[in-house]
Amino acid sequence: MADGDSSQGVLLSGEENVAVRIKLEREARGWSTNSLSDRMNEAGFDMNPSAVWRIENRKRRINVDEAIGFAEIFGVPLRNLVGPPRLAAMARAMELIDDVVDAYRQTQRANAAFTRARDALDAYLTEHPDIHEEADVMVSNAMAEAATSHMLQTYGPPPGDQPNPSA
Repeated sequence: MADGDSSQGVLLSGEENVAVRIKLEREARGWSTNSLSDRMNEAGFDMNPSAVWRIENRKRRINVDEAIGFAEIFGVPLRNLVGPPRLAAMARAMELIDDVVDAYRQTQRANAAFTRARDALDAYLTEHPDIHEEADVMVSNAMAEAATSHMLQTYGPPPGDQPNPSA
């Protein structure tokens, strides 16, 4: 590797990032190095308070198992723990972004499943035109009922449309 090659620095920055992030996460929770080491030990990752201090102060390297333990204890994905410390404050945003992307993927899968189901029903009804109209009404009514139920659960009853207590 040439002297000007910065790839080693990039590789080593992950370990530095973890050290900084461990300290940030520990302090944000108001934990001492003793408290953090106790939590690590309870989770099955051998760690004494001195080791926590040495890791945070870059006097000791961290191994992968320990990094996994810290991520688990702090409840953050490992990839977020090794990221640049300046993004530590954005950890919650990163989690929310992951949630949005996951929800989008679920929506896409649900849309594909709906399309397949609707296509299968349409193909069947093409072969059985005598029940086509009745089946379409059933589908429309069931979907309207599901949408109404969802709207009521999500937003509650419309203003001025309070349920009758005597009913």
